Amino acid sequence: MSWVVRAAALLLVVGSAVAHAAPDTLTATQHDPRAFGYFVGDVVTRRIEVQVPSGLQLDPESLPRVGRQGQALELRRVAWDANHTTLAMDYQVFIAPREVRTLEMPPVSLRFAGTPRAQTLRIDAWPVTVAPLAPVEASPRNGLGELRPDAAAPLIDTRFARGRLAVYGPIAALLLAYLAHVYLALPWWARRARPFGRAYGELRGLSASSSPEQVRAGMQALHQALNLTAGQVLFEQGVSAFVETHPQFKPMQAEWLEFFQRSRGAFFGDAADAAVDASWLVELCRRGRDLERGAV
Repeated sequence: MSWVVRAAALLLVVGSAVAHAAPDTLTATQHDPRAFGYFVGDVVTRRIEVQVPSGLQLDPESLPRVGRQGQALELRRVAWDANHTTLAMDYQVFIAPREVRTLEMPPVSLRFAGTPRAQTLRIDAWPVTVAPLAPVEASPRNGLGELRPDAAAPLIDTRFARGRLAVYGPIAALLLAYLAHVYLALPWWARRARPFGRAYGELRGLSASSSPEQVRAGMQALHQALNLTAGQVLFEQGVSAFVETHPQFKPMQAEWLEFFQRSRGAFFGDAADAAVDASWLVELCRRGRDLERGAV
């Protein structure tokens, strides 16, 4: 009996080896999904078992590329199991047809390199049927016919926000008014209130056609600006002391002296000395105003 047992075991080993031996021909067994019952967004998996003869090896470049396959299907995943020689491909449906439509998973050609020769295995296309999400003509019943209007936006209680705005608004207005007063009104008023600034406002209207009386009035305005700036009545002999105590006017020391000389001629001299160029007087006052501002 022992030799019978040994013979049976040997036959089982030989049968198993024959069953697991490499095939002689490059073939494939397709495990295709059902060909119907799909909608937009569904993922369909196609699995191919390849019987690869000994000596052949798959060329990875022949595997299909992930991406859109036209406008209806997209290849999302390609997986090749080299140990079990299995190819899995996941397709996703990207079309919502108005009527039932049949799509095709495209054919695949797999290249194998090796001995005794390179070979190509073609996997045929496979159809899948995609159904619409809704019928072409919906029922006229309420809610199934034409699109309903958008729902009204929910109301939000804004009483607290409006109350807060009512408080913040006057506060912000007061702050803006304060800033405008400090940074706009006061500097503008200060510039206007400065002696030379006021004098320039009176003199800038003078021109070559101005009368001698108007020119003398302008000179008086400029005298007044010098007196206010010096804090006393300023004469020609006090110009040196004036520019020492007010160094911003020192660049005009010679011009102030000339102004006093022309003023003396205009008020106390003869007709020839009384002629004063109005444009020179306006420019003199303008320079004094700029030095007063610190703009020069």
